[in-house]
Amino acid sequence: MTARVIVLDAKPLGTEEVAEIARRNARLVLGEEAMRRIRASRALIEHLTQLGKPLYGVTTGLGACVDTPLAEADLVAFQHSVPLSHSMGAGPSLPTEAVRALMVARICGMAAGGTGTSEGVVLGLLAALNAGIHPVIPSWGSVGAADLAPLGHLARALRGDGETEYQGRIMPSAEALKLAGLEPLDLREKDGHAIIVANSLSTGTACLALEEVACLIEWSLAAVALNYEAFRASLKAIDEAALAARPAFGQREIGARLRAELSGSGLWQDNAARRLQDPLSFRCVPQVWGGLLHAYEQAKLATEIELGHSGDNPVILPEAERIVSNGNFDLTAFTLTWESLGQALAHCAVGTANRSMKLMSPTVAELPRFLSARGGSRQGYAELQKPVAALEAEIRHLANPMSLSPLAISDGVEDQSSMAPRVVAKTAAIIERLRYLVAMELIFAATGVELRGVLDSMGDGPRRSYEAVRALVAPLDDDREMSADMARVARMVAGPRL
Repeated sequence: MTARVIVLDAKPLGTEEVAEIARRNARLVLGEEAMRRIRASRALIEHLTQLGKPLYGVTTGLGACVDTPLAEADLVAFQHSVPLSHSMGAGPSLPTEAVRALMVARICGMAAGGTGTSEGVVLGLLAALNAGIHPVIPSWGSVGAADLAPLGHLARALRGDGETEYQGRIMPSAEALKLAGLEPLDLREKDGHAIIVANSLSTGTACLALEEVACLIEWSLAAVALNYEAFRASLKAIDEAALAARPAFGQREIGARLRAELSGSGLWQDNAARRLQDPLSFRCVPQVWGGLLHAYEQAKLATEIELGHSGDNPVILPEAERIVSNGNFDLTAFTLTWESLGQALAHCAVGTANRSMKLMSPTVAELPRFLSARGGSRQGYAELQKPVAALEAEIRHLANPMSLSPLAISDGVEDQSSMAPRVVAKTAAIIERLRYLVAMELIFAATGVELRGVLDSMGDGPRRSYEAVRALVAPLDDDREMSADMARVARMVAGPRL
């Protein structure tokens, strides 16, 4: 099958396109307008360098060494030293898809025209991406004031140093480049600094997480609707007029999605619900998931801003023939949206866990205890309450903010940072755990509708969800090992709901 080709030109890439390149190996191509911007910013760098103008990161050192001028003979050698001095990451290596997303994000930033890098460096980075050259990059070490450490490892590997994953093997970077038919990057003035001075890890991995959240919203609402059927919940909670009476962010859209999901359900009939009012984890889904939808939209907007524009310092403004030192690399606004998204996911995790527990309670759900079909000494889903409780607790812990009060570094010059890459990473960890909670709610609810005897009266959406679960997990007729069941459904939840 021929790989999809995605063109980056006058219009910035979307987050979905980054995920397509990173996860499904679509090829990236630079269009004429993108190349024009790259060449214009480079021309200004070369012009001002020849004039002997003081330029941060070009004719001066970096960080606290900004007061150190560079000799003309050292300008290129300094750029080769920058990747080495910034290759100080720690911890486990980034997964391949994260490396690819980082590479795409850096190319996007360069194509925005504010970087000033050599055309050959951009095209070399692009060729490495399309060839499947994936530098080994430690995942820890960036404070989110430009992802200097991971990008340092990227630049070092593409120069032929360090290690790279290529065609499924880890090998010396020089060997990988040779096998792929690529030359090491030829760094000129500004190039080493141009590669590292961006938030590409934060932006790239955010694109991946956004794709995962979109799938999770779909599946979590599917689980809610199936649980509504099993619990015999009141659908007054998703009444359009009631939700319009206080149109908080997202709640009307969530209500509309649930009404569509439950189309054809017997729950719409008078007196079908067991209670006048259900527990809040059932009744407040439009409000809680509405908050999640709003947080997702804000995080996506913030990510698209980073993806389509230049956060470089200094920023190259070729039309005005200016190079301006700035703080555009600071991701505080971006990070706050991702902290909010993590907390919104945590609220949904609490609701998912509580609905699951309620469904297993005979006094609340009026179903056999722990949804045990045989009862007596049979445990049913009793032991799955432990991973439900454990995952929900871990999610609440991960949702605590970590972007406040960063340590001042670089001789006190760098006394502000956002911790953006770690905030995105902990949000991704929340997503991973919430998938399992949603998977368990789907499994519990599938059993609940069987025990309730309502298979023939379910809505269209719950019926599809039930059939999808039963295609992967057999009914729980007797006690058995269930980790494999959870894992299969969690993998389904990781993808789009067809």
